[in-house]
Amino acid sequence: MMSRSYTNLLDLASGNFPAMGQPREKKRLPRVMTVPGVISELDDDQANSVTSDAPSSAIQDRIIIVANQLPVKAKRRPDNKGWSFSWDDDSLLLQLKDGLPEEMEVLYVGSLKVDVDPVEQDDVSQLLLDKFKCVPAFLPSDILTKFYHGFCKQHLWPLFHYMLPFSASHGGRFDRSLWEAYVAANKIFSQRVIEVINPEDDYVWIHDYHLMVLPTFLRRRFNRLRMGFFLHSPFPSSEIYRTLPVREEIMKALLNSDLIGFHTYDYARHFLSCCSRMLGLEYQSKRGYIGVEYYGRTIGIKIMPVGIHMGQIKSVLSLPDKEWRVAELKQQFEGKTVLLGVDDMDVFKGIDLKLLAMEQMLKQHPKWQGRAVLVQIANPSRGRGKDLEDIQAEIQASCKRINETFGQPGYEPIVLIDRPVSLCERFAYYTIAECVVVTAVRDGMNLTPYEYIVGRQGVSESESSSESSGPKKSMLVVSEFIGCSPSLSGAIRVNPWNTESTAEAMNEAISMSDAEKQLRHEKHYRYVSSHDVAFWSRSFFQDLERTCKDHFRRRCWGIGLSFGFRVVALDPNFRKLSIDHIVSVYLRSKNRAILLDYDGTVMPQTSHNKTPSAEVISIINALSGDTKNTVFVVSGRGRESLGKWFSPCKKLGIAAEHGFFMRWSANDEWELCGQNSEFGWKQIAEPVMKLYTESTDGSSIETKESALVWHHRDADPGFGSSQAKEMLDHLESVLANEPVAVKSGQFIVEVKPQGVSKGMVAEKIFTTMSEKGKQADFVLCIGDDRSDEEMFEIISNAISSGILSSSTSVFACTVGQKPSKARYYLDDPAEVLNMLEALAEASDPESFTDTESEGSL
Repeated sequence: MMSRSYTNLLDLASGNFPAMGQPREKKRLPRVMTVPGVISELDDDQANSVTSDAPSSAIQDRIIIVANQLPVKAKRRPDNKGWSFSWDDDSLLLQLKDGLPEEMEVLYVGSLKVDVDPVEQDDVSQLLLDKFKCVPAFLPSDILTKFYHGFCKQHLWPLFHYMLPFSASHGGRFDRSLWEAYVAANKIFSQRVIEVINPEDDYVWIHDYHLMVLPTFLRRRFNRLRMGFFLHSPFPSSEIYRTLPVREEIMKALLNSDLIGFHTYDYARHFLSCCSRMLGLEYQSKRGYIGVEYYGRTIGIKIMPVGIHMGQIKSVLSLPDKEWRVAELKQQFEGKTVLLGVDDMDVFKGIDLKLLAMEQMLKQHPKWQGRAVLVQIANPSRGRGKDLEDIQAEIQASCKRINETFGQPGYEPIVLIDRPVSLCERFAYYTIAECVVVTAVRDGMNLTPYEYIVGRQGVSESESSSESSGPKKSMLVVSEFIGCSPSLSGAIRVNPWNTESTAEAMNEAISMSDAEKQLRHEKHYRYVSSHDVAFWSRSFFQDLERTCKDHFRRRCWGIGLSFGFRVVALDPNFRKLSIDHIVSVYLRSKNRAILLDYDGTVMPQTSHNKTPSAEVISIINALSGDTKNTVFVVSGRGRESLGKWFSPCKKLGIAAEHGFFMRWSANDEWELCGQNSEFGWKQIAEPVMKLYTESTDGSSIETKESALVWHHRDADPGFGSSQAKEMLDHLESVLANEPVAVKSGQFIVEVKPQGVSKGMVAEKIFTTMSEKGKQADFVLCIGDDRSDEEMFEIISNAISSGILSSSTSVFACTVGQKPSKARYYLDDPAEVLNMLEALAEASDPESFTDTESEGSL
């Protein structure tokens, strides 16, 4: 049954918006580049999917940058006829072009900050495309309100900043109509991208939490599209994120990207924890790059904080306006030590906590009364709501109280600037401030400290002003909960909730010696000037190129409905095993080797009763009873249980415990295939395993005759994985001189004798058949996990060494669509049994003895 999370999403995906009504049809933009094939409306019929198999009509690469808002300013003409547009130089989207290859064309898709009348929208679209290479997404007003001020600002933004909706009056309850609007808005953005995209040659770079489900809309249409996503806000811990009712839909949509970027390791770690706890996905770090395996695709995880645009800031610092503003401010604050705060007016910036810390500093250190001034610039809020109104009221009350308590004639300890401040004026304040204080309780990045450092450095050493000619120095007091904090090692980091320690940090910052301030400033400036916005975008794009380099070599197809949609990517030589094909080859062969894993291959992993069914016994009996066949069950299970379960199959070979014990039929004795039958090492390994079992809830030890296995499938995913790695190191250390191998697998750590593997079993079977003059001309090998990969690998070695002929028909088959050394796959154990049954039915009745025929039918 479909969960409530999917309510109406199939309608939404096909353009039906039951919560908002139908959007009006718009005229489409002419495509900038074309690709053969018809682009139809997105629906659940994957037959209409553009798979990018056609040759490209473009010559050069192009990147489409998609964000909630375009990097352009718009205003009505004075005559009220039409619009006037200009670039928004403060937009990060515009600045990041500096880091992209010079020859790369950049196209922007996003919305405008103004309402454009529907009758003007086509003309505006054409103008923006021609003059600015921008493609505007016009959202109907009902969708816009619910999408931006609703789902984005009431649900995602507070949750990503760790605010849970504990009550209806605090944060608000989850409103499904807001989620539907979010999906609808992302759908409209996807349509605008589809109108101009060339999927063969274009890269797509999506920005921020407003468009987190957009990757699914685009991936459904273009399976091999090269697509990156960067989150500019925090990503909360898994305990917080998992409270979101549509948590899996958003996670799965993000995983349809090829590269996902975060500002800090903390944010990436939280995302990876969600992947593990919610979807069971594990990540690996390989040569410094983190990747998440998802249905054959590797999604890259990028950790790189964004920087500032050095060129723009230096141009502001050179403006004549800045000089007179600085002179004016120096006069205003003559004899005073200025601490500066520059924050948006919102509930997470901690302005109220900063004021309390300032008050505490004046109390604890009376020497600063009459001398220290906190100038707080409060930029206009981008959100709204009761919480914001409460914070604004508290800030006003605190300012009034502190100024009344500590104010003197000609001195106010708090100067609140509650109005928009230009970039030039802001840098004038940076120039005269001894310290910048950032006390945000949670913030994605916060570039104020970076701007301050560059502002204090000035333009160049040759400037004539006295401020620039002396040693450069700056001090920072920053919250440990903001994205830029890890990269500012010379800043004084604080917990903003602790007003006493923040007050002490502010006192330390302005009391520090000039030489120390100078050293810290120089260290910060070296980092900020080299890790600018161009460095960030260049690094992200290079990683996107690297992650996508194999896109067009692999075969891809989409599976799943709505936000359960994902792309399966497989090597071109990896394909589904055709029953008709294998039966026809089977009938032509004379000496067949059939090797079958048990759990996950002929028996579903989820089954609690592991005893083989009558159907399995019948099929295996029929196959093993054919004198042309050598059939083996090759399993990690013990010989006692396997021997008991398959006792009716007299001609069946069994390799138990990964081949440590082996017999060719029920009438044969068990052979010991391990090089060593001494198990004294168990007395060393078992106490170690017990130690970890006692401290890891949900773990257990499985004792086999030849091996010990520690299972942690039922333990906490993060802790179990961590304990498994620690145990692996511990066991390797204490067993270094023992004849055993310590290996990790899926939710297990296993200790077993050296030289024992399913690969060795396969090699022994092929060798024995060859020695008896019955070299296998048909090999079927099926398994589902890592240990079975050893069998698949040995087959190619056997052909090259002559144990198998180069003309041998080989069917190495894994269960499930996943990366494997096998060339074939079947989806599940049910398909495996269907295939084996077809082979059993195709067996020649004349190849059976009378007793064998009776036992198998």
